[in-house]
Amino acid sequence: MSNSRLTVSQVAALLAQDTVEENMINILKDDSRISVIRLLQKWQQRQLDHIREKERVQSLYAHERVLKSKGFQRIAGIDEAGRGPLAGPVVIGAVIMPDDYHLTHLNDSKKLTASQRLELYHEIKSVAIAATHIVVDVEEIDQLNIYQATIKGMYAAIAALCPQPDAVLVDAVPLPELEQHSLSLIGGDAISASIAAASIIAKVERDQIMDEMDRQFPGYGFAKHKGYGTSAHIQAIHRQGPCPIHRRSFEPIKSWEG
Repeated sequence: MSNSRLTVSQVAALLAQDTVEENMINILKDDSRISVIRLLQKWQQRQLDHIREKERVQSLYAHERVLKSKGFQRIAGIDEAGRGPLAGPVVIGAVIMPDDYHLTHLNDSKKLTASQRLELYHEIKSVAIAATHIVVDVEEIDQLNIYQATIKGMYAAIAALCPQPDAVLVDAVPLPELEQHSLSLIGGDAISASIAAASIIAKVERDQIMDEMDRQFPGYGFAKHKGYGTSAHIQAIHRQGPCPIHRRSFEPIKSWEG
């Protein structure tokens, strides 16, 4: 079909597709209508954005590729969500991704919208070689301290993976007692695909828990701030007092109850 037979609306519908035959693109390049020129420019920019996004995501597999070159086959990423809040558990995510698998928008979970995280969560769960999460409750956090509780949860999450990984990439914290080879990466959720995937699993699972806690303990706003120490959350604690999922070992709750 030549472009002389296409209305602007038909061109718009054609260019709404991600894939368009090269001969049709060449025909449209010769179309002098301003509307068609602008539509084609937008399509070309979208194609360029797709290429750049694919390159960005593939760059996140650099550490995984190095480990693969050393003979490690199944590489897990591990990350946590919820170390800083005043309430709720810390959740550990652990994921083994297929080699170089492309996940559009894959990134540190904190840099994504809730809808992007949820979409990626479902795709990760469907394609991962293994994916799991561990919930470390408030009682254990208060008993051990948040750092030790997180470390314990990380070991448990790795142990729960099936199949087991040959190597592990960890966000920030070292895990010296692991049997597998491991590497701690500062800011790992922004530079490793496996850790980023784990961060998304952990974040979505924890957000779902905090949404349920909002229903069980109304008035604190857990569905909005997820337990972090926002001014609205602090005011709610002053007004209602701490509830069972508040961390008694964390300030300012520790001082209020001391």
